[in-house]
Amino acid sequence: MLAGGWTTLPGERFALGEGSRLVPGPDGDRVVMVDIPTGRLLVTDPRQVLADLDVPLGAVAPLADGSGWLAAAGTGIAVLGADGAVEWVDRPEDGAPVAMRMNDGVADPSGRFWAGSMAADQSSGSGAGAGSLYRVDPDGSVHRVLDGLTIPNGPAFSADGTLMYLAESTAGVIHRARVDPATGALGPLEEFARVGDGSPDGMTVDAEGCVWSAVHGGGRVDRYTAEGVLLESLRLPAAQPTSVCLTAEPPHAVLVTSAATGLPHPGDADGAVLVAPVRVAGRRADTAARPGG
Repeated sequence: MLAGGWTTLPGERFALGEGSRLVPGPDGDRVVMVDIPTGRLLVTDPRQVLADLDVPLGAVAPLADGSGWLAAAGTGIAVLGADGAVEWVDRPEDGAPVAMRMNDGVADPSGRFWAGSMAADQSSGSGAGAGSLYRVDPDGSVHRVLDGLTIPNGPAFSADGTLMYLAESTAGVIHRARVDPATGALGPLEEFARVGDGSPDGMTVDAEGCVWSAVHGGGRVDRYTAEGVLLESLRLPAAQPTSVCLTAEPPHAVLVTSAATGLPHPGDADGAVLVAPVRVAGRRADTAARPGG
């Protein structure tokens, strides 16, 4: 066991693990995640590859009909069939002034899929403000609902779907906005939390309505009340946590993905998937409607 009660799941260390989601499986709940640069969708315990794309894979949501996944991948949105087939819905970032890729994404309780985009190369500064947030409606239409973002992460939604939380990682800010569950219309962004010593990354909302955020570069996971008050911070033995997921059934545990990329001397836990016991339950991932289905 590592410091703080953390253990690492067996398997390879990721360059950039992300997008951990709790989903029902044939023998109970399981956690899926992506390895962004290699384009792989994986499941834990034991770790297996469910899909292998030839483009970066930012995140997935399970389809409501059980036929596969809706994915933020490459320059757009795709359906990943259970048989590994890839069906592109739209590639809105094709032809952008700078090379782009999709990043984090999640389904809301109404079955819409929300996903952010970012410049593929952040080193030159040319990607500042190049990213957007997209919404995929059940009819398959893809809408750019926010632009001017740099590295959007999340989003995460309240259980009733009326609140969205969205991290702007480079600015160190988590935003909150009202959502109309009937139409998907997004209200104005307001500051929910400002993060020091690291960048807010992947998020989830637990069964008590509290927001958990991985803090990339901060080596911790923060937990906030629904009003944005910091309740606690869990220190990690990995410097760059990227996403956080909580089990829904006891014994409750938190699972955190991490990244090794960008570290000159990665430690043993960097890039690992880490697990620790917690007292609070999580929620299973919301499912996305099959576009046009």
